[in-house]
Amino acid sequence: MNYYGSKELAGSFRTVRNNTITIAEEIPEDKYGFQPAPGTRTVGQALAHIALSTGMQEQIHGQKLSTLAGFDFPSFMRAATAELEKPRTKAQIVGLLRENGDRYAGWLETLSDDFLGQVVTMPPGGQPASRTRFDMLLGAKEHEMHHRGQLMLVERMLGITPHMTRRMQEHMAQMAQAAQK
Repeated sequence: MNYYGSKELAGSFRTVRNNTITIAEEIPEDKYGFQPAPGTRTVGQALAHIALSTGMQEQIHGQKLSTLAGFDFPSFMRAATAELEKPRTKAQIVGLLRENGDRYAGWLETLSDDFLGQVVTMPPGGQPASRTRFDMLLGAKEHEMHHRGQLMLVERMLGITPHMTRRMQEHMAQMAQAAQK
């Protein structure tokens, strides 16, 4: 019995993406050019990167590649970088997060357990040498959560308490208040 399949994968991705969108909406547009340290992405670039980051998974698994030996990573990265560098407003970035997130989650829902269990061989020297499609597709969510954590720290730097922290604080206050009754 499989407890976590395509529907759960899509649902958990939607949850992560919705939290990212909330952060994107909370950060003022005039802070989208904020760069927390030299050599890092600006807020806008980080959000655009997140919005576009599922593209590699969609290409690899949409083409049903069973090996990444011979996959043209340099060409893919050049095209991805060119797309990332396009100037965008806050509204355009939030729209891209929504549109690409909805498309990716919708696509995830269509995948069969057999497809998710297929093994993809990494390029020579890749570690691990192979991964299941499920593991690779789950990696898109993990990648987004990594960058969302960075953005939550940036929110703190900008004087914004992240929405997830506010929710937890509200919940703890309610629990404390209920315990006093």
